[in-house]
Amino acid sequence: MKKRSIIMLALVSLLLLTLGQTVWAFKDIKNDANEQKIAELQKRGIVNGDKHDRFNPKGKLTYAEGVTLLVRGFDLNIDNIRFIKEPKATDYFPNLKDNAWYSQSFIIAQLNGLEIPKDVKASDAMTREQFAHHLFKAIMKQGDYAFIEIFLLIADVADVDKAYMDSIQKLLISKIATLDDTNKFYPKQAITRGIAAGWLYDALKFVKETEPIPPQPEVPAFDLKLAVTPVNDEVNKVTVSTQVPHPGYGIRIASIAFEGEEAVIYVETVLPDPDKMYPQVVTDVSAVTYVDAAFKPVLPATGGGSDPSVGSESAQ
Repeated sequence: MKKRSIIMLALVSLLLLTLGQTVWAFKDIKNDANEQKIAELQKRGIVNGDKHDRFNPKGKLTYAEGVTLLVRGFDLNIDNIRFIKEPKATDYFPNLKDNAWYSQSFIIAQLNGLEIPKDVKASDAMTREQFAHHLFKAIMKQGDYAFIEIFLLIADVADVDKAYMDSIQKLLISKIATLDDTNKFYPKQAITRGIAAGWLYDALKFVKETEPIPPQPEVPAFDLKLAVTPVNDEVNKVTVSTQVPHPGYGIRIASIAFEGEEAVIYVETVLPDPDKMYPQVVTDVSAVTYVDAAFKPVLPATGGGSDPSVGSESAQ
């Protein structure tokens, strides 16, 4: 009896293991390059197969599938938006249907800035460059991420839509997407379901493991004034001044660009120290530099020349 119980327990354990593998594994992804990534996305409920439990990794990804994949993968929503009337897919995409399984995903993608083409059809095959672009936009909805400033050479760069180039470069830099052995990206080629799932998996991993850039404080625009005072026949003293909301703010000379007979004075904004309290008193601040008298000091034509990128430090 004891031996029989042990055998029955072993059979039950084997059956449970087999059932578990069946539940979490598509029948047609074995030996696919993205097998493990597809299986993991399936476990998370992000990707689905057909009624025969097949994923079709070599099949072309349609726009309906691709948009739904991105919305579901990044858990995008429109919960924080209040509408006067309920939005419909055809409000943004006239070639779609309003009550199809994909309709809500297109609405969410549109309102989250994924930049889906207005004339899209649900059955359109999504190209590799299109998926790369929409994927990158979804990534940037999660936070402002920094990327190293390099430009990777793409052998078939002439085939890349210029509007998608930055997105493709960022995915290549972060190793979410890759080139083949000949450095080709094949931008106009339809992306397969398997490759799209692999890119999505790596994108989600990138977001999870990468710290976004902290949001920068809003910097008010200042009305800069420029005054020139001769020091001698060869040098002029240049003073840039303005009024700031309180003495925590300041300005300083960032750089001088010599263009023809002009010396263009670029100014940076000095932000308040966030750990200090300042009286809310309008304050005059200034910054001084010296310029060869042969040049006429001017502020940038865009007005002000103030650069808000400077961190906190004491005002001048």
